[in-house]
Amino acid sequence: MQIARLSAREPFVTADGSTIRELAGIPSGNAVNQSLAEATVPAGGQTAEHYHHASEEIYLFTAGEGRLRLGEDEQAVRAGDCVVIPPGTPHKLWAAAAAPLVLWCCCAPAYSHDDTVLTGG
Repeated sequence: MQIARLSAREPFVTADGSTIRELAGIPSGNAVNQSLAEATVPAGGQTAEHYHHASEEIYLFTAGEGRLRLGEDEQAVRAGDCVVIPPGTPHKLWAAAAAPLVLWCCCAPAYSHDDTVLTGG
């Protein structure tokens, strides 16, 4: 049995500019078909708009509030909200100025920089 402890995970910056701590996935060596990571967008910050060719993502927001653009739709998000992002759908996050926006991100197949396409939007 392998137990991944969030506090022991080193954060790294993904291709979209968010900071993540991965608990499960390929770099962690404990999953190959999916990944799970805590992502943080700093207060007043934003991610680069991007999409994934293969990965379907699930975002579960756990702290803060902000906005999510998914395709042409843009809505407010906050702790307790959950959004499914289909493969090929451009998306972008903005954190409100008051606090970081924190979320759990599950990707299937597992997150890969090679599967991330920045759109410039």
